[in-house]
Amino acid sequence: MKRSVFYQPTDGWVGDLIPFEKDGEFWLFYLHEVRSHPKPGTSWNLVTTKDLTQFEDHGVALPHGTEAERDFNAYTGSVVVDETGVHHLFYTGQNPSNLGADGAPLQLVMHATSTNGMQSWTKHPELTFGAPDGYESGDWRDPFVFRDDAKGQWRMLLAARHSEGPERRRGVIAQCVSTDLMTWDHTEPFWDPRRYITHECPDVFQWGDWWYMVYSEFSESFTTRYRMAKSPDGPWTVPTLDSIDGRAFYASKTAERDGRRFFFGWIASKEGNRDHGPWEWAGTMSVLEARQNPDGTLGFSFADELVDSFWDDVPVSLTNNLPTRLEAPDGYTALVSDEDLPSQFYAKVILDIAPNTTECGLLLRSSPDGDHSYILRVEPKRGRLVFDRWPRAITGDAQWHVSGDVPFDVELERACNLAPGEHTLEVIVDGDTCVAVVDRQVALSARIYDLAEGRIGVFAGEGSATVTDLEIRQRTDN
Repeated sequence: MKRSVFYQPTDGWVGDLIPFEKDGEFWLFYLHEVRSHPKPGTSWNLVTTKDLTQFEDHGVALPHGTEAERDFNAYTGSVVVDETGVHHLFYTGQNPSNLGADGAPLQLVMHATSTNGMQSWTKHPELTFGAPDGYESGDWRDPFVFRDDAKGQWRMLLAARHSEGPERRRGVIAQCVSTDLMTWDHTEPFWDPRRYITHECPDVFQWGDWWYMVYSEFSESFTTRYRMAKSPDGPWTVPTLDSIDGRAFYASKTAERDGRRFFFGWIASKEGNRDHGPWEWAGTMSVLEARQNPDGTLGFSFADELVDSFWDDVPVSLTNNLPTRLEAPDGYTALVSDEDLPSQFYAKVILDIAPNTTECGLLLRSSPDGDHSYILRVEPKRGRLVFDRWPRAITGDAQWHVSGDVPFDVELERACNLAPGEHTLEVIVDGDTCVAVVDRQVALSARIYDLAEGRIGVFAGEGSATVTDLEIRQRTDN
């Protein structure tokens, strides 16, 4: 059995990640989700990786509290190390039976420390604190701590909500400051757009001359986004392409190694393991590498280490006659391989897209005639990459019982620059998980449950595209 690309524990699911780099190794703390009833408390578990392709499971790192304690659920936070080498872990404590004045379960900032290199943690319940007046006590979570050397202080960011205002626009990234990591004073908000329900899992980092703020938008979009500034105090500007991925990739937080910045998040599963099932909280871990463009904006793609772990060529008939021109001035054309692909593979196609072309891309797990498949479709006229599938949900036996009024998986689209010329589309498929990248700039993650096997194909519609290169590789490890 091949090693999984996307890490998931055998006894649960990966929730929010808290990455920390130590001595060249990533320590990836995560919320361990167990889908059982009644639900157990939530702990922080730990996996480590040196190469982003192999992960070592260390089990529970920070155990949750008892049913009587305030951290029955130990939710998202952050880890920092002070000048003496002591590691400080800040996390959200929540207990469904510990209610605030408004009747909602309290969310509290809690603290633990480690003096043995994070091998074990000592909790400090006496340092617990909740939301101040003016904020909802049930939304005071995801403490992210970073050092502001210019001001000589530590800053803590929190996903919070004002206690007044339009119900779905009270979200704010609140802020506390400290000189010793032990006592914290509430201060002015870090970012207060009055735009969404809240902004989960805040993260801030500096890269060269730029500062970046990352947050997961708690709205109908459930999208992780970023903002840019020349100072950690803003003003924050909105890049043209401001999202990290689509609906499936959430709660991403970052860590740096050797001048490279990685985004660690989870790809949500779907209820019932069906393509048309609703999204669930938590899933499998996924890692994207950010690439800083000359203007400071960020592009997102696979880490080179991950791509290089696929090195065994998978021969397919489509590669026999390259370059291949797909010509359909007012129609649609597709070429499908003679061979089924393995359940796990990496593919890269270079498409030279002619002006005024409506669509082109890849068919995944396709039927021999290309009619049934998953579809990665680049649409130059609309400037986007979309994930699609056919057939869509089927509600009966007749032709009109297919959800043909749905243009594609609406939640799974990404804006991208698709000017005429060559563009590279990469994809990694592993079981029921699929991640695509365009031009090492735009990433899109998806789940693929219903079609378990099939072929690969290329297509074009209302225009033309030339396939100048196509390579497919798999891993050979067992």
